[in-house]
Amino acid sequence: MVDDYYGFINQIRRKTGVDLSLYKEGQMKRRLTTLRDKRGFASFERYFQAISRDEDLFFEFLDRMTINVSEFYRNQKRWEILESKLLPDLMRGKKSLKVWSAACSTGEEPYTIAMVLSRYFPLRDIHILATDIDENVMQRAKTGVYPERSLKEVPHDIKDKYFKQIGNLYEVTDDIKKTVTFKKHNLLSDRYESNFDLIICRNVLIYFTEPAKNEVYKRFSQSLNKDGVLFVGSTEQIFNSHNYQFDIADTFFYKKKG
Repeated sequence: MVDDYYGFINQIRRKTGVDLSLYKEGQMKRRLTTLRDKRGFASFERYFQAISRDEDLFFEFLDRMTINVSEFYRNQKRWEILESKLLPDLMRGKKSLKVWSAACSTGEEPYTIAMVLSRYFPLRDIHILATDIDENVMQRAKTGVYPERSLKEVPHDIKDKYFKQIGNLYEVTDDIKKTVTFKKHNLLSDRYESNFDLIICRNVLIYFTEPAKNEVYKRFSQSLNKDGVLFVGSTEQIFNSHNYQFDIADTFFYKKKG
C-alpha cells in the first residue's frame, strides 16, 4: 500500500492550518498511525475522511497530536529557582508582570504561575495569557478540575488555599481562574504578542523539527522585554542561545539580552 501520510499532512494543513511537517516525522507518524489503527482505518485517507465528519474523532486527533501531559509545579525544583533567583529581578519596580504560558495544554502550567505570583502580587494584578492549538484541552483548562495525581508537587499551603476538593477531584478556585485568559494560538503560524516579562513553554518544542524550533525561539526572543525570561522544559536545553539574544540565567532559563 502506498504511504499516504504526506497526503494526510496536506489535508490537515488545509483543514486546520496545522503543518505536521514541522513536527519530527518519526514521532508524529508513529503516534498518529497507532491512533488511526486503533480506530480501525486502513489508510490515512480514510482516517481523514472520518475526522472531517466526526467531531469526537477530530478532537481525539488534536489531543494525540499535541501530547497533553502535565501537572502542577511540574519539576518543582525549577519553579523554586524561578521564584528565588529570577522573579526578584523581573518584579523589581513593577506592579505586575506580563506572562505567557505557551502550549498550555490542560491549564496546570498557567495556574501554577498564577499561584507562584500570588505570593507577591494581589490576584487582581495577575494576568496570564495561556495559549494552545487545541480548543478541546483549553475547554478542560477553563473548567479547572483535576485528579489528585496532578497535584502531587503542589505546596501544602497553596493546595489548601487555591483548590476545592470535590470527591476524588480538585477544582482550582475562581479567583485563580480569573487570572488566566485562554486563547487559541498556533506557535508555528500565528502572530506573537510582544512586551512579555516571562514566557513559559515547556516539553513541547522537543516534538518540532530543528528549523521550526529555531523559528519559535527567535520569535519568543522578539516577544520578550529586555531582561525578560524564557522558561523551557527539562529536555529542551537551547544550544547556541546567543543566536536568539539569550543569556543562560540558570538551567532551562534564558534571559533576553539588552
